[in-house]
Formats: sequence, structure tokens, C-alpha cells
Amino acid sequence: MITAWQFYLLAIPAVILLGLAKGGFAGMGALSLPLMALAIDPVRAAAITLPLLIAQDAVGVWAFRRTVDWRLLGWMLPGAAVGITLGYGFAASVSAEAVMAAVGLISILFGLYRLWAARRQRRRVARWPEWLGTLFGAASGFTSQIAHAGQPPFQLWVLPRDLPRDRLIGTTAIFFAAVNWIKVPAYVALGQFTRANLMTSLALLPLALIATVAGVALARRVAPERFFTAIYILMIAVGVALIWQAAA
Repeated sequence: MITAWQFYLLAIPAVILLGLAKGGFAGMGALSLPLMALAIDPVRAAAITLPLLIAQDAVGVWAFRRTVDWRLLGWMLPGAAVGITLGYGFAASVSAEAVMAAVGLISILFGLYRLWAARRQRRRVARWPEWLGTLFGAASGFTSQIAHAGQPPFQLWVLPRDLPRDRLIGTTAIFFAAVNWIKVPAYVALGQFTRANLMTSLALLPLALIATVAGVALARRVAPERFFTAIYILMIAVGVALIWQAAA
């Protein structure tokens, strides 16, 4: 188990953001891994975070299991599996600094995308073939494997389809629950599910669950949009710091 206080100084706010994201403040969780990667190897940070995500996914899957667009998932999940495999190959074949730089770049692109998306209206997907969803799924799987940041490619394909609210939430919950389980063998192969990492995940799990419940309660009382701009600007700043740290 990690005992360095410097790690928990970043891990505690990262896990709180992760819980808030699962509780209703979607998008905030993408800052979690980049924050933790400032303290430890980004692949190790992702392995510590993955069990927390799986535990939190169970709540969303159970709550929205009856409102899912299975046809959309049928096109996206095979692509996600390919993307996860590519992400594993990348992490296994390059240095920790290269992975850190990739996490930084994904963090910057995610922040910029969300700031841009917040200032434009959705557009419907006009006559695009359904198989393109597989490509977006692959992009989502790759970025999810590297940085737990699969939301932008997923949203680029799904949001313009204007699914009913509950079906959108259910489809999102099932997709990322499946993606997170598909990532498990990759992290096993990378040798990251060590006793120390799993014990660290276990130590952080109560906080993650409390933050998830708090996110549900806060989402009913506070407009999440009030926090998004600050979070995404911070994501960009952390991304720049990771790239700088990797280069140094």
C-alpha cells in the first residue's frame, strides 16, 4: 500500500472528483488520473483507480439497466475492445514518460473539447452509417485504457442522437462498465494489480463511494455547469504540467 502523504494529497481530491462524476457531475472524473499521475507512474495510477470505477459502475448499471440502447452498444463495444488492446500495446511498449505525456495530451484535448462543446448546440447525426460508431468506440477504448478518459469520443457519437435522458444515462453506464471490465486483463498483463496497488484502492474505496452518494445529492441541488469551466481549465493546466514533467 502506498503510504507517502504526497500521493494522498493528490489522490484524495482525485477520488472525490471521481465519485462526484459518477454521482451526476459527468466529466469531472477525467481530472482524477492526471492529478494522480503528478505523484506516481500514470499506469500505476490508472490501475489503482480502475477497481474504484468498477465498484461505482455497479450503482449506475443497476439503476438504469432497463433504459439502454443495445443497438448502439452493439456497434461501439467491439470497437472499444480493439481500442483497449491498442492502448495496452502502447502502454506496454513505451516508457513511463511517454505514457505520462500521452495522459497530459489527452487531458488537454479533453478539457478543450468540453469547453468547446459547452459553447455549441448539439447537432443530429445525419445519415451517418452505424458502423462509424465502432470507430468512435475504438477511440473511446484507447483513451479510456490510457487515461480513463473515454468520454469525449463516446459523447461525440452518442450525444447528437438526442437519446431520451434515462436511455442516455443507461447506455453510458453500461458502456463504461463494460469497458472497465474489458480493461482488467490488460492491467493484469501489465503487472499492475499488485498487492500494494489493490490495498491502496481498498483504502480509497470508502471515500469513492461516499463521494458518489454526495454527487447524487449535490446534482439534485446544484447545477453542475457552475463548476465545469473551472474543472476543464484545471485539466488543461494539469495536462501541460504532465507534458512538461515528462519532457524534463
